[in-house]
Amino acid sequence: MLTRRQFLARSALCGTALGLGLGAPGRLLAAASKGKTMGIQLYMVLDAYQKDPVGTLKTLKSIGYSEIEAIITSTAQTLRDQLKEAGLACPSLHCDSLGFDKSVDAAHVLGCKYIVSSMLPSMMQKEKGGDDPTYTLDDAKRTAEYANRLGEKAKAAGLQYAYHNHHAEFTDVGGGKVYYDVLLAETDHALVQFELDCGWVHAGGKNPADYFKANPGRIPLMHAKDFLPGNAKDYPGAELGRGTLDYKPIMAAADAAGLKHCFVEQEGPFARMSSLDAARVDFDYLRPLR
Repeated sequence: MLTRRQFLARSALCGTALGLGLGAPGRLLAAASKGKTMGIQLYMVLDAYQKDPVGTLKTLKSIGYSEIEAIITSTAQTLRDQLKEAGLACPSLHCDSLGFDKSVDAAHVLGCKYIVSSMLPSMMQKEKGGDDPTYTLDDAKRTAEYANRLGEKAKAAGLQYAYHNHHAEFTDVGGGKVYYDVLLAETDHALVQFELDCGWVHAGGKNPADYFKANPGRIPLMHAKDFLPGNAKDYPGAELGRGTLDYKPIMAAADAAGLKHCFVEQEGPFARMSSLDAARVDFDYLRPLR
């Protein structure tokens, strides 16, 4: 199975550029009483979704998830109708596979509020005809400028832009700062918000809770993700509670900082259990902390 980064990279090569010219009743009652939604990134269960779209979405609903974060593999209209049948909301869409302009249209069809890029440095590099991005101070400044421009386009379309990280954004760029710190400092707060992928933050050597505490109001979205210990090169995914991260302090910090949407996303391969079984394990671990 492709990793999520490999999937998005391949999709981006086949699609357009970014367009700038460069469960159980008890669990459901608990969720309702807390007033906090639980979501999942559709990519996590993509294998099951592609085999049985509506059945997979209905299974997610039965586990207790109330919303998904979308990637588009067919059409937005098709996904919208499938979500309606399953009773799931879709507040956020990742734009990398479609390109930004087409994703704006898809977000409107799906009723999303947020449009998110999860591989912006890679997309910028591909637009220049390069290969792998680099993560210097100048790169961070250019990425922040680009993100601001995406934020302006999103705002003009009635959407909120957000930046999703991987581990490389926590590269030291000098002066006691990392690449991600520059993005936070040099993007317009009104135009650019952030989706903190906590697993990748940890893989980059930082504490996700610290970023929530230091940036109240800037991180309305998060990915709850974990990895197995001792395999840093390959980053094999782990079910929440079975990897290296304790999400209790992370969720407390996230909620205190104004988190709006939490999406479970586990990286493959799913060798220990199916992606849907993993989705159930992840929900059962995280729900009491949310």
